[in-house]
Amino acid sequence: MGFNYNGSKSGHSQPMVEINTTPLVDVMLVLLVIFIITAPLLNQAVPVDLPKVDATRMNDQALTVQVSLDARNRIFVGGEEVGNASLAGHLKGTLAQGAPSPEMHLRADRRTHYEQLAEVMAIAQSVGITKIAFVTEAAR
Repeated sequence: MGFNYNGSKSGHSQPMVEINTTPLVDVMLVLLVIFIITAPLLNQAVPVDLPKVDATRMNDQALTVQVSLDARNRIFVGGEEVGNASLAGHLKGTLAQGAPSPEMHLRADRRTHYEQLAEVMAIAQSVGITKIAFVTEAAR
């Protein structure tokens, strides 16, 4: 930043402030050149010849549990009606199948009471199901 003092006719001097943008432009041009040079290097991959084997692919799909709530607040697990008391037992039985991170797909009727929905989610969480997906229909 440069300061120039210009004297006026009355004898008072006032500072004149000018911003020198040349260093800023120089730095930006250097950064641009560095980016232009290094950007193509990021896309180059190391060629690796991987071995060919005849192995079956592992099944990585997570186990899903289908839970439905109807308008009368009845709970269905996989199409079978269960009560609030036996819901935890059904979910524990599903977890005993050995899936690493089971998911619960929850279908609830729009007239289902929120309290019932929250209770089902709490039971699932207490059993150990942490992934819950709400199944909906597309708007027409």
